[in-house]
Amino acid sequence: MKNDCIFCAIAAGEIPSEILYQDDFVFVIADIAPQASAHYLMIPKVHKADLSQFTPQEARMLGESLLRYDAFARERGLTQGYRLVVNCGEHGRQSVGHLHVHLLGGEPLNEKMC
Repeated sequence: MKNDCIFCAIAAGEIPSEILYQDDFVFVIADIAPQASAHYLMIPKVHKADLSQFTPQEARMLGESLLRYDAFARERGLTQGYRLVVNCGEHGRQSVGHLHVHLLGGEPLNEKMC
């Protein structure tokens, strides 16, 4: 956990947030500034700034979590499709230095979202 990271604080229960899904590796919350009618964040519980910091074992768990994210999307009624987005680094417009995956859907998405 990193002391100045909002996602680490949420994971530790220091900042209240409605956890919509969680397992041993990740948790899912609604985005506080949604860019679509459905906008969720899948956040690894361990602090890693971006994909480059994951070990092969952690990367496998992250991949398995993406499969659970698909089930989560379908449970939320996103049966006509959705978009997953990972922003990495300053040029990738990453706003929080803790890896997170955006799930957007619930409406036709334009090509420039996220």
